[in-house]
Amino acid sequence: MNLIEGGVCAAQGFSAAGIHVGVKTHATWKKDVALIVSDVECAAAAVFTKNVVKAAPIHVDKAHLANGRARAIIANSGNANACAPNGEENAEKMCAAAAKAIGCEAGDVLVSSTGVIGQTLNVGVIEAGVPALCGALEHSAAGSDAAAHAIMTTDTEKKEAAVETVIGGKTVRMGGIAKGSGMIHPNMGTMLCFLTTDCAISPAMIKTALLETVNVSFNRISVDGDTSTNDTCCVLANGLAGNAVITEKDGDYAAFLEALQTLCTLLAKKMASDGEGAKHLLTCTVSGASSEQSAETIAKSVISSTLTKAAIFGADANWGRVLCAMGYSGEDFDPEQVEVSFASAAGSVAVCAKGRGLSFDEDLAKKILTEHDVEILVSMGEGDQCCTCWGCDITYDYIKINGDYRT
Repeated sequence: MNLIEGGVCAAQGFSAAGIHVGVKTHATWKKDVALIVSDVECAAAAVFTKNVVKAAPIHVDKAHLANGRARAIIANSGNANACAPNGEENAEKMCAAAAKAIGCEAGDVLVSSTGVIGQTLNVGVIEAGVPALCGALEHSAAGSDAAAHAIMTTDTEKKEAAVETVIGGKTVRMGGIAKGSGMIHPNMGTMLCFLTTDCAISPAMIKTALLETVNVSFNRISVDGDTSTNDTCCVLANGLAGNAVITEKDGDYAAFLEALQTLCTLLAKKMASDGEGAKHLLTCTVSGASSEQSAETIAKSVISSTLTKAAIFGADANWGRVLCAMGYSGEDFDPEQVEVSFASAAGSVAVCAKGRGLSFDEDLAKKILTEHDVEILVSMGEGDQCCTCWGCDITYDYIKINGDYRT
């Protein structure tokens, strides 16, 4: 498997675009509507937020995906179209406008929104802008780049990746764009992710693969403990790679799953790294656990701990906060078997063994924790299972960003 360029346009037969139409009235230089289109109909699947309060586009997408097929995705930033007047009607209008422009049925278009909750979406500017959006479609990295920027809200950088592998003797490509910086927590969250592939795979199998993938990628990141109303991860597969259609869990499915998980893990880490106001990507790996589920629960607890995140921001090797977060995770373990160390490009330092503090070089620890990418390595001493989850530190800027997000 190789990492390649091109994002959602890396796979054969996909084009994308992103332009400013006026949803974002305060930032006229920012793109605010994206479109991704396949030349042919695709097998399609999506995973949505577990928040009981769901944005209108999610209800529309669930209906449109009933047949496991789709051809295009239209998405806007600047307004979540959640808990808003005429929400589903406006989401359907976005689909209808895109369908008319590209020549397909409205039911073959998926829709997503992200931004402020509770405000009426100015769907009129989107409808008026769709012809220009369609005219800007490109089968190139430039198209993916434009679409990636168009779905950004508080993100400071675009999230885009693509991979190439061989399935059934054919070269298969898949790529994705995503947005997510705040309201990020396991069970997805504010994240949008759009994935494309030219692999031939049935709707049932692509849905199974997506569910398996989300659980080990996007559901293993946390920025701030909030799960959004709009979280959506959808995938389109147009089959143009020419491989035999994947219809069961065989070797080809395993290769597809590996590629999809690699792609989504890359995007998930980009989200965690770009957490609102964040200065550090925080990686917690729990090893020596009795089960993968136990390791995951503990790692999630650590990267979600506000006090641990604050300590990382301050470059303070306060390992007690790590052990504390492990203790309230809900998992049963023997604290006297736990070992903890911190690591980064600057080196590593052991800070806890057998549940007790070690004497360590504070200056080295601070140097380690000053790096952008910081690891918390936990050994449970109970088994051979492990799991890695990702998060970020919490900073003064997080409060600034969210204190006046709406106004």
